Amino acid sequence: MKEFMQDLWEFLKVRKKLWLTPIFVVLALLGGLVVATQQSSLATLIYTLF
Repeated sequence: MKEFMQDLWEFLKVRKKLWLTPIFVVLALLGGLVVATQQSSLATLIYTLF
């Protein structure tokens, strides 16, 4: 995973696509939220928020 993140960062720097970084961060956070709600009682809290 660390190598992937380094490769992604190098790609973004070389191609001058640093504006994509917030999009990747938000997608990663949403993915983490989905994984977290699959296994816990946190799902009921998330459902009430949306």
